[in-house]
Amino acid sequence: MAQKAVKLATFSWEGADKNGAKVKGENQAANPAALRAQLRRQGISARRIRKKSTLFSGTRKKRITTEDIAVFSRQLATMLASGVPLVQAFEIIAQGHENPSLRELVQSIKTDVEAGTSLHEALSKHPYYFDELFVNLVDAGEQAGVLDTLLDKIATYKEKTESIKKKIKKALFYPTAVLVVAFVVTAILLIFVVPQFAELFKGFGADLPAFTQLVINLSNFFQAYWYLIFGGLIGAGIAFTQAKRRSPKFNHFMDKLTLKIPVIGDIVRKAAVARFARTLSTMFAAGVPLVEALDSVSGATGNVVYGQAVKEMQDQVASGQQLQWAIKQTNLFPTMMVQMVAIGEEAGSVDSMLAKVADFYEEEVDAAIDGLSSLLEPMIMAVLGILVGGLVVAMYLPIFKLGQVV
Repeated sequence: MAQKAVKLATFSWEGADKNGAKVKGENQAANPAALRAQLRRQGISARRIRKKSTLFSGTRKKRITTEDIAVFSRQLATMLASGVPLVQAFEIIAQGHENPSLRELVQSIKTDVEAGTSLHEALSKHPYYFDELFVNLVDAGEQAGVLDTLLDKIATYKEKTESIKKKIKKALFYPTAVLVVAFVVTAILLIFVVPQFAELFKGFGADLPAFTQLVINLSNFFQAYWYLIFGGLIGAGIAFTQAKRRSPKFNHFMDKLTLKIPVIGDIVRKAAVARFARTLSTMFAAGVPLVEALDSVSGATGNVVYGQAVKEMQDQVASGQQLQWAIKQTNLFPTMMVQMVAIGEEAGSVDSMLAKVADFYEEEVDAAIDGLSSLLEPMIMAVLGILVGGLVVAMYLPIFKLGQVV
């Protein structure tokens, strides 16, 4: 069972070094006792320790992103492969990183390792940043004496999966941002601009065109209920976020629905296959048993539907079924993958075959995202043109009609 992440606080301290000279400074630690032990290892006898208040410090911690963890993995793998001792590697990483939160995390891991804790146990104390898959791979590397090799594979895995995530987010961010801006601009026009035209049209003494009247009615509705509209949208956004965090049924429904959306569903499906293949390949290369590997892989696919399918595969493999048949029976994975796994099982090279599958589908995701971006750009321009152009035409129709009468 994973332990809870250790929360670090900043303490200012005063004490004396080995020569009796007065020294002082600031350090992060879980509590004063941990700080005393940390200073004692440095030859410092702490006489006064005070916890610093961050309420009015004016500094705001940067959160640790998954990209930060990927960079940390690569740095640690590179230094261990170069022969740098583990504790010294942590010291170098902590000093060279700009994110103070990551520096605190690395220092905490370093302290545990210095105290005799194994690396995978030190990492398991921070499950928010190092998931079960990460910890299991490090554990396998420590037991086999190939920690540097395993960390290199972990770094590659993290970099590949983060690359896919970033590309998908980038593809979806642009249209979402444009549509939000379009809605805000349209709302501003309806609330502040259209009413000015409506006042002008009252003096015409003639019936307005149906399209113009529709826009004016919509403007009146926005003016009367703008707080309900914006409040409803914000509330829906909060409710969606909370349901996504807390409701497994809602997540399953949304992930299943996402797979059915044209174009986007195809990208999500290929991304899930790529992450499954990449993760399982990495676990195989680490020598993790298949059943145990599938348990870790189920949470790494990024989609609840695929995660449940992997759980079913795990049960089938545990009962003696071959991996290729377990994959085929889910009806979620492409035929090419089933055939590649079958070849890998016959040749005893499942990890390399899965790595090739992962490479192929990662390239497919790249191509699909580029295609999606090319498809969305003209569609977004058309939507903007219809929204803004429609409002402009609706406001000028009565003026054109008046000119024809004159």
